[in-house]
This record gives sequence, structure tokens and C-alpha cells, in this order.
Amino acid sequence: MFFRVKQSGPRSYLQIVENRRDDGAVRQKVVATLGRADELAARGALAALLASGARHCEQVLLLSTLQADLDGPNVLAKRVGAPLLFGRLWEETGCRAVIDGLLAGRGFEFAVERAVFATVLHRLMVSGSDRACEKWLADYDVPDVDGLALHHLYRAMAWLGEELPAEQQAGATPFAPRTVKDLVEEQLFERRRDLFAELSVVFLDTTSLSFTGAGGESLGERGYSKDHRPDLMQMIVGVVIDADGRPVCSEMWPGNTADVRVLIPVIDRLRSRFSIGRVCVVADRGMISAATIAALEERGLEYVLGARERTDALVRCVVLADSRPFTPLCVPRAGGEETQLFVKEVKVEGRRYVVCRNEAEAAKDAADRRAIIEALDQQLKRGDKALIGNSAYRRYLRTTTDQRAFEIDPGKLADEARYDGVFVLRTNARLTPLQTVLRYRDLILVEQLFRSAKALMRTRPIYHSSDAAIRGHVFCSFLALILRKELDERCRKAGFRPEWGDVLRDLDRLQQATIEQDGKTWTVRTQADGCAAALLQAAGIALPPRIQATPPPRASTEPPASPKRRGRPRRSATRP
Repeated sequence: MFFRVKQSGPRSYLQIVENRRDDGAVRQKVVATLGRADELAARGALAALLASGARHCEQVLLLSTLQADLDGPNVLAKRVGAPLLFGRLWEETGCRAVIDGLLAGRGFEFAVERAVFATVLHRLMVSGSDRACEKWLADYDVPDVDGLALHHLYRAMAWLGEELPAEQQAGATPFAPRTVKDLVEEQLFERRRDLFAELSVVFLDTTSLSFTGAGGESLGERGYSKDHRPDLMQMIVGVVIDADGRPVCSEMWPGNTADVRVLIPVIDRLRSRFSIGRVCVVADRGMISAATIAALEERGLEYVLGARERTDALVRCVVLADSRPFTPLCVPRAGGEETQLFVKEVKVEGRRYVVCRNEAEAAKDAADRRAIIEALDQQLKRGDKALIGNSAYRRYLRTTTDQRAFEIDPGKLADEARYDGVFVLRTNARLTPLQTVLRYRDLILVEQLFRSAKALMRTRPIYHSSDAAIRGHVFCSFLALILRKELDERCRKAGFRPEWGDVLRDLDRLQQATIEQDGKTWTVRTQADGCAAALLQAAGIALPPRIQATPPPRASTEPPASPKRRGRPRRSATRP
């Protein structure tokens, strides 16, 4: 049925008409003539009629309540995309079950697992400190977080970093005790162990994180700052990932701990924590020393390690001077592209080296050096007093014969050109040169994880004042990396690779409004734009209807309790 205006001379009449099928033809039948359209509008009869009918149509009633000027409906809008998506991944990766299991028997008066999830979600979406997370939660529809305050978030972080009892400290490194977060990592690994044939290859890299404040009781120390904040106290964070790029565990040490000291304790602890035997360690040159290599070989472990081309005399004078020809290799890259490498194997004094040259990188290194030399030449013409303080310039300078000025050293330029596009690996693994290069190239995955943790999730700076809370704060970024890796895997299987910025923006656009008026409640959500719909589909999540009425609470069907009888109880008829 529908409204129709019937013209009769100068007047218009409003009718209700319905379509009927009669002998195969659609005919219109007038159900009622409501009157002259101008008179109905003048006395408000049409508006009253429509409002009366709207009570029997939820969609129309919703629109009418939104248009009310006085005593309008209560509308509350929240973002639902991120809680839907990452909440499902939080469940399916086992994070919620593991944390709930570890909390069994603890007497917290608030939902610790919800506080941890809220913090992890905050790291993924906008990050910042835990102080900002409390206010950020008000805009997101995260289930069961009502009542969480800032001190609850702090206590949840402290629980994650809480030291385990003395009888559970076996396998702790010399730099850090075993904590609750270690149990979370171990149980998460156990839940997905069937996905691994063997944890035979591990990648390890470290970075530094700065503090605002003293940095706890023992973690905050002065040291070499990789994030260029030598003015602040810092800590060292290491991440271990497997051959598939999945984060396995994280390690945390005081800020003055040298990288070369941590590799062996981490590997020993890794083998005991996750019950693994054969393992191939892949690490960058900054973590290697002669003592480290000797300890790895003593334990019978395989390794693929970056060598120091410039400072290692054996590599510089013997390995790079080897005259045997290179073998060209094509290394596959993401997106179906290939990288052209030239590789050769060199054995010196029982040590096995793989020398690699990347022609594209060599051309880039040469171009960068030419740009530096041109700038240096211009600076020399203006005066050279400030040049010696610039490390990029100093490496190419020498003093003149009269010792009064500086000039460009052609010998240093030629020596530097030897290293263009070249990197050297040392290994004892039973791998071909190509396999060795591929293993080392996968170390980039760890570097990408660190960039995600520091740039996208802004783990730094850290404001907590206790070691336990600091460890929990950093570990939430590790849990965020687990969820992001899981999302990446599901997107890869679904055949698309969205940009992370698009993921965050499109998820935030997915919002849901709750509208309450006269005892009725509706939920209305926005359209899933951009990549949001594909992300939810990859995670196996079905979106709720665009408009949905929430039914009122059902009345109790239990009979009312009989009123208590007053006075003396009635005497039983059978009682004598």
C-alpha cells in the first residue's frame, strides 16, 4: 500500500491505495480517501496519522525519534571495528584463555584480563602511555571494561611483570628473573606447537627503549641508545621470532647490557623454556664476539651470523681479498620480484664465510658516497675547521703535507669502495650459500617487528616506576605484535595485503550508535568501508544488521511468592 494524490479540478485529495493482481494484471484499489491534502496538512492530521502508524514500524519510529527537538533520544556512538577484529584474534590465538588460566585463584577485584586486552588494543590503534588508554577506552565498544580505571591498568601491568616464586626461577638469565609474562609466552607456544615441525631456526635482535624517569629499580641504566636519546635512562629489549616470523618470546635487560653478552644466555634459556634441541641461531654482527661464537660451537649449535667486514682483520684482509669468482643468484622477494646477488663461499682457518654482493646496493652506496664527497669538497673551499667533527666527512679526510689543513684522501675512497653492496656471513650450518643468505635476510622480519613496536605502537617513552610494571608495559607491545602477525597471516591467506595505516583508519570508521527512547533501544552501525569488511571476513566475523532493535527484558514467568502468614501457624488437622 502507498499514498497517492488524486487531482480533482483545483483540489488535491490524499488517498491510500493498494496494488492487487486481478486475472494476471496489477490493478490499483483505493482503500480510503483521507481528505483534501491542504486541509490535512493545515490541521496536522497527516503528521498525527504517520506518527500513529510509526509505532508499529521500528525503522520509521527510529527515524522519528532522531528528529525530535525536545526531549530527544539518548544517542551513544562508539567505535566497534577494532574490538570486533582484534577481540576475535585475542580469543583464537589463545591469549585470553592463557591469561584467564594464570589468574585462576588470584583475588583481584577487577577484570585483569580485560585490562590487559584494552592495553594491547590501545597499543595497536593509537598507542601512547597507559595514562592515555583510560580516556581512549570511552570511545571504543570493548566488552566488559566498564569500571576500569587507570590504577587497574597499572596493576594489570605489574601483574604481568611480577616475579615468580624462587622455585620457578630455574632458567632465568643473569640479567632478568622469570616473571608471569614468561608463563604467558610458554603457554602460548604450547598451544600452537603442533603448527611447528621443529623450532629449528630462531632470529634474535635487540633495541633500546628510553624512560621518562628513573626506569624502575634495576632496568633503567645509561648505555648506548639506539633510539638516539642518550639523555634518558633506558632498557634493552630483545625479541625472538621463528622461521615463519611469529614472535616466540621477549627478553628485557638493564640499559647498560652489551649485546654481545646476551646471545648465549638467551639461547640457553630458549632451549630450556621451549624444550627444543637442534637450533640454528641467526643474529646480526652487533651481537657477535669470539667468545660468543666459541660458546655456540661448544654447545653444538648452528649459526648464521653477520661478520664485521671493516673491523675483523681476517675478513678484511683475507676473505674479501679472495680472488675466486662470484656465482650469480636470484633471491625471491615479496610480490614476485627478485634480487640479483653474487655469492661465493670462502673457507679460512677452518671457518666458513659466505661473501655476498648486491649490485643495486653497490650502486646506491657509490652514489651516496659521491654526494658526500661533493658536499665535502664544497665545505673544504669554505674552510675545514668544522669538518673533523662530522663523522660522515672525517672518514674520507687526511691532513695535508704541512699538517695545517685537511684534504680528501683518495686511498680512503678506494678502500671504502671495496665494501659497496658487500656483506659477509659466518656460518657453521649445513646450508648452501643461497640458503645461508635467505636465513640471514629473514632477520629483517625482526627489524620490522621492532619498527612496528616503536614507531606504530610507540612503546616509548615509558612512565612506570617499578620493574614489574615496566616489564608488563613492554610485554603488552609483544602481545600486540602477536595479534598483528596473526592478522597479517589471515590477510595473506585471503589474498590481500592492506597497508597498516588503512587498517587503522577503516576500522575506526566502523562505528555503532545505541539509541534509547521511551523504553525502546536500537543499535545502528555505519557501513564497513575500505578494507574493514575484508579484514573482518578474513577473521571469520559476520557483521550485525545495520539497524537492530533490542528487545525489552522479558518479564519473569515465575509465580509471585505467597505472602508470609502472620500470627500463630494453623494447626494440622492430623495432629492430635
